[in-house]
Amino acid sequence: MRWSLSAPIRVWTCLLMLLAVLLASGCSDPDTLVEIHGSTMGTTYSIKLVELPLSLTADTLKAQLDARLDAVNGLMSTYRPDSELSRFNASRSTDWFPVDPELADLVARAQSISALSDGAFDITVGPLVNLWGFGPDAHPFRVPDPQTIEKVRARVGHDKLDVRDQPPALRKHHPELYVDLSAIAKGYGVDQLADLLDRLGATAYLAEIGGELMARGNKPGGQPWRIAIERPDATSRTVYRIVTLEDDAMATSGDYRNFYEKDGQIYSHTIDPGTGRPVAHALASVTVITENCATADALATTFLVLGPERGLALAESLGIGAFFVSRVGDDYAHSATTAFEASVSEKGLRVSHLED
Repeated sequence: MRWSLSAPIRVWTCLLMLLAVLLASGCSDPDTLVEIHGSTMGTTYSIKLVELPLSLTADTLKAQLDARLDAVNGLMSTYRPDSELSRFNASRSTDWFPVDPELADLVARAQSISALSDGAFDITVGPLVNLWGFGPDAHPFRVPDPQTIEKVRARVGHDKLDVRDQPPALRKHHPELYVDLSAIAKGYGVDQLADLLDRLGATAYLAEIGGELMARGNKPGGQPWRIAIERPDATSRTVYRIVTLEDDAMATSGDYRNFYEKDGQIYSHTIDPGTGRPVAHALASVTVITENCATADALATTFLVLGPERGLALAESLGIGAFFVSRVGDDYAHSATTAFEASVSEKGLRVSHLED
């Protein structure tokens, strides 16, 4: 997939993962946790298990995890020219293109989020991201002229993509339509790791890919996993809040690590498909907690595109647990949905300052 993280972004991601792991481990004896690490989707993954499933070693489990992730990439990667999604993108046909049911299902899930968000989430937005200099075709930053933006927008839009399940297939309305699942795929990968661990009999673990997480059960000692929500500050790496999770997924989207500044104006890597331009609101990050990580991943991006008012309103209407951090001058303010607060209360979880 075009899991295209620049080298600095990968470094920051790894540092955040280290912070999350330290928080997740808490004060428990590290020897009581089994840790498995690997690379996937242009970033890293990690698994922390209270104990290995019966009859498995760490090496044999890692081999199974790697095989599952490799299968996902074989369907959905935009870096592998022979992947199913790459072959669909390369095709200029507007006829139905047969695909694996797994790929059709994830595209359908993405399309449903596009529909409920009125297009704020859009897996066809990649050409606009690249136009603004944030995609894989790196070039010196420049503000595109309006005519070029509109020309690229003509081949972007979730309404230009069809998906069906019987028989599974995708179809373009524009021959140059390009599908990129990066905004949902890390979360989907986490779900696949969690599903495999569940089927193997693991009952307590923390699974993570590039910052998207799934927590199952409790840490040694019966305590829930503790995860950091980062302060959305481009100049430092500090914790804004800590969330404790149990049998939930969590994903965060932010605009503060990947941006350009020109003539005193900040241009975020988050592109609004409706305008073809970087978002320009005060919302800096969104954290979503749901039962599966693919949904959390996609909705975090959706709410970030929509902004603090529209994003919060949509999250409330959907009953989604979401935590929003916005810039207020040189400081930050946060808000949370009713579902987020209820989840914290009902599950005995909490959102706290690091020093609490």
